[in-house]
Amino acid sequence: MNRHAPLSCLCQFILILLAALLTGPLPCAAAFNDAPPFFIEGYAGQLSVEPGEDITFHVSTGAKKFDVEIVRKGAEDETVWSRKGLPGKEYPIPEFASAQGCEWPESFRVSIPKDWHSGYYEVSLRAKDNGEKYVRRGRRTAESSCFFIVRSASPGQDTKILLQLSTNTYNAYNNWGGSSLYAYNGRAGIQGHRVSFDRPPASQFATWELGFVKWAESNGYKLDYAANTDLEFHPDLLQHYHLVLSVGHDEYWSTPMRDHLEGFIANSGNVAFFSGNTCCWQVRSEDEGRALTCWKENFHKDPVYPSDDHSLLTSLWSHHLVNRPETQLTGVGFLWGGFHLSHGQFMDGDGAFKVHRPDSWVFEGTDLKHGDSFGGENTIVGYECDGCELEWRDGLPFPTYQDGTPESFTVLCTAPARWHHGDCEWYEKWERGRTGAACLGLYTKPGGGTVFTSGTTDWAHGLRGGDPEVERMTKNILDRLSE
Repeated sequence: MNRHAPLSCLCQFILILLAALLTGPLPCAAAFNDAPPFFIEGYAGQLSVEPGEDITFHVSTGAKKFDVEIVRKGAEDETVWSRKGLPGKEYPIPEFASAQGCEWPESFRVSIPKDWHSGYYEVSLRAKDNGEKYVRRGRRTAESSCFFIVRSASPGQDTKILLQLSTNTYNAYNNWGGSSLYAYNGRAGIQGHRVSFDRPPASQFATWELGFVKWAESNGYKLDYAANTDLEFHPDLLQHYHLVLSVGHDEYWSTPMRDHLEGFIANSGNVAFFSGNTCCWQVRSEDEGRALTCWKENFHKDPVYPSDDHSLLTSLWSHHLVNRPETQLTGVGFLWGGFHLSHGQFMDGDGAFKVHRPDSWVFEGTDLKHGDSFGGENTIVGYECDGCELEWRDGLPFPTYQDGTPESFTVLCTAPARWHHGDCEWYEKWERGRTGAACLGLYTKPGGGTVFTSGTTDWAHGLRGGDPEVERMTKNILDRLSE
């Protein structure tokens, strides 16, 4: 036995204590748990740009380096730009990031080449490493995405069809930072009234517009693209096109957006709303289009409410104080529609439209007859639907024209729809228990253009599923209205 062993151990212990005093606390489980999170998130500094312009990107990440890939989404994905090993840095999240934005500095920028086609561009942000130094040594990866839109360098030169994407709706539902314009997905169940684009987005393009885009581009239709706010801030775009498209879930519109599109229609421009719940809520753009405000059910808290002019009140366009129902633009509105196969309403529905006036040019080449149904296999009537006040005569639906529907509006198809009571009972003009209808139809403005509406968010389901009637009707509308 070494009789000096206890002394040797004591000396070692004293040396360890001295080292700890000089260098700080020894590593322990708590210290290891302080390892920074591994993540990556970012957003584009502009919603849309033209070729020749620069676009900035603002990225926060726990990685030291990250990679970027930009892909144009269409009939075929096209990778147009990529970089590896860009320097990464983590930035704080402001307390009111949902409403006021993140204010992260520029991480990198891209000069948009002249040969990039108009379209929706997805930006993939990726990071990876080999873990921490002492623990968590496994290979880690993180990935997220943001997006931007490239407008045409020569509007209307290659196509007379403009697809304006529902970017306001994307932002309204985005709860990054804790709040959206909805209580159901807000932190602590709180509903916000202002949402910023200067934060990582939650795009809905893949859910709503992509199916339409893939079908259109695969069938030889060239499209130019724009954001919702381009109708507000770049209205001169409209003069170059014959047809403007709204696809999917185009719920949030500002007064300038609507004014400019209604002016386009009055000047013989055509519009096809392959969408539902369209132009339901009025919003006000702020920060030069980098944020939007909508008080919705809490309209009495809107700063414009105490004034005598309620035209800009951010509530339902159909609200009696605003007095500008969306039916005046689209022919239909959500107050006279509602849900189908959603929110507990008509959950046994067939997702199909019933044909009432098959002689319309919209049905050419379909062989559909009065009373036939179509689209049910792909549930083209679903989620949220728009309609108008109807009266029935000899088994046919006729608008009453008492709800703002244009006098030339013709109802071609219907499907039952109903509001959920939790969405409608706040509105004092609501008729409790009313069942409405999704209404597919069209009207022509005297001396102006033609407006078609599908009356449903889910029309593009039929294109994605290869429904022959939906495909033929869509072709009829695009061909006729883009001439």
